[in-house]
Amino acid sequence: MSTTQQALEQALQALAPSHMELVNESYMHSVPPGSESHFKAVLVSEAFAGLNAVKRHQAVYRVLGPLMQQIHALALHTYTAEEWQARQQAPASPNCLGGSKADA
Repeated sequence: MSTTQQALEQALQALAPSHMELVNESYMHSVPPGSESHFKAVLVSEAFAGLNAVKRHQAVYRVLGPLMQQIHALALHTYTAEEWQARQQAPASPNCLGGSKADA
């Protein structure tokens, strides 16, 4: 596990998740091997109760703070325990279409 991933996981503990998956998906993108730039987070927390998706994501951004500047992309899948029990999995990540801003 990477040091960036460990720092992200540690910070996300502030949301008291009952379930957390943090996957480094950098290998799926046009980045150098070993990159730590693209992550997928699946978080189940009662901290999300009564919040819409935007407010849930803002809560995650708040606890990550300056760590957000160390990564390029963060796919967020945020659930309450009841929502997670009904779903049991997050959507699969789409395939990267390649390219970068430098190619434009």
